[in-house]
Amino acid sequence: MLSKKIEAALNGQVAVEASSSQAYLAMASWAENQGLSGTAAFLYRHSDEERMHMLKLVKFINERGGKAVIPALKQPGTNFKSITDIFQALLHHETKVTQEINGVVDTCLKEKDYTTHNFMQWYVGEQIEEEALARTLIDKLNLIGNDKGGLYLFDRDLQGMTGMASGKGGANA
Repeated sequence: MLSKKIEAALNGQVAVEASSSQAYLAMASWAENQGLSGTAAFLYRHSDEERMHMLKLVKFINERGGKAVIPALKQPGTNFKSITDIFQALLHHETKVTQEINGVVDTCLKEKDYTTHNFMQWYVGEQIEEEALARTLIDKLNLIGNDKGGLYLFDRDLQGMTGMASGKGGANA
């Protein structure tokens, strides 16, 4: 049985994951409208992955005797200056998600809920991978600079990538 503090913390993380999914969906739509089909496909998959992260939490809360709350969401930002701006926003967002996950883990330790702590370790590992990949993509974009040929190849390469978690399959890992 989940304590009320743990249930609230997990439901807060449900909202974070849902907002992440929406943010990446908005980024994908922007990229698609810019003719960046590979980037769009990558971000659409990442949006789906974040939704799976949310569902994993919802199911865990309900299975542990809590009540998962599905949040109302604010509209995410839709104006981006460039593909680099997209991935910098993505990295910034992921670092905030990491902080939120660390907060849930801290609550688990304070409440001595080791079952939920163990469950949350998957999210801790996922965040390490997501931040690392976002940094790598930004580094590549910085190398490319204004080279349109390089941007074309970058976009093409993203077409085949499977989400942020370095191809590990996201929530199904």
